[in-house]
Amino acid sequence: MAALPVYTWRLAPEGLATRRQLRALGLRPGGQDVVAQVERPRYRRGPLIAYLYRIDRAKPVRPLTLAKRTALAKANAARRTCPQCLTDAGYVIPAVLGMCVPCAYPEEQCAA
Repeated sequence: MAALPVYTWRLAPEGLATRRQLRALGLRPGGQDVVAQVERPRYRRGPLIAYLYRIDRAKPVRPLTLAKRTALAKANAARRTCPQCLTDAGYVIPAVLGMCVPCAYPEEQCAA
């Protein structure tokens, strides 16, 4: 297997894009192989690496079906529902707390 070409941050040639850039264009890699990579230097750690794909070989993003949309809505609602008080918190429950903030810190709610 040949080594991938490596480009410096923001210096990749035209016609190549990362997954996020493809998604912003309404495209997906579509099974094609990675053709190059781009590196962004970071201090204290190794560089950030992003893989590049050819835009001309990318395929359109598959549309979201009704079943997938429903499943996604249920999953997001479950992430917002507090297991303690069973109410929709209006935000994603922090995994560290495992419950909404008022249930996790009831003494601070009484003081306020």
